[in-house]
Amino acid sequence: MSTPLNHTAQEQTFTQARTFNKFTNRAVTDETLHALYELAKWGPTSMNSQPARIVFVRSAEAKARLLPALMPGNADKTMAAPVCAIVAMDSRFFEHLPEQFPAMNARPMFEGNAALAESTAFRNSSLQAAYLIVAARQLGLDCGPMSGFDAAKVNAAFFPDGRYKTNLLINLGYGDAAGNYPRGPRLPFEAVASIA
Repeated sequence: MSTPLNHTAQEQTFTQARTFNKFTNRAVTDETLHALYELAKWGPTSMNSQPARIVFVRSAEAKARLLPALMPGNADKTMAAPVCAIVAMDSRFFEHLPEQFPAMNARPMFEGNAALAESTAFRNSSLQAAYLIVAARQLGLDCGPMSGFDAAKVNAAFFPDGRYKTNLLINLGYGDAAGNYPRGPRLPFEAVASIA
């Protein structure tokens, strides 16, 4: 595990990967979505909390339920994408901690502290969304992550019992570069990092 990945793998995962706004009509199969989760699930979360919950919106009926929650600039591209992953967070993720993190009894720490549970769920489901993007790219899928939506409407349509709360959306498929914007620059090391 100490050998760096080759340059091609780095390009596919990061340096040449893009945020896609347009996808080909190639379908994303059930097998691919299962493989995607099976790879992404290995990304680390604090106390192995794994609070992300994912709905892969693919059917016309499910997309119709999602549409009213989307900002206008995201509506057409999401309806045209083969899949839109709703990445939500389980507000009661700690119920799984006895099995997922047997090193200590962590459940009471979160069960009695709603603010800690919410911040932990949000932070770690965000991490898991990033792992999902990296895993998708490694499997040859392209991604279009979005925060332009009404979370309350997504929650009402897909998580009406209130336990899960939407974090972000990620369009998935096989990208059509014709829909890409020119690539934006990235901030240099000196602007964002220091070595103490």
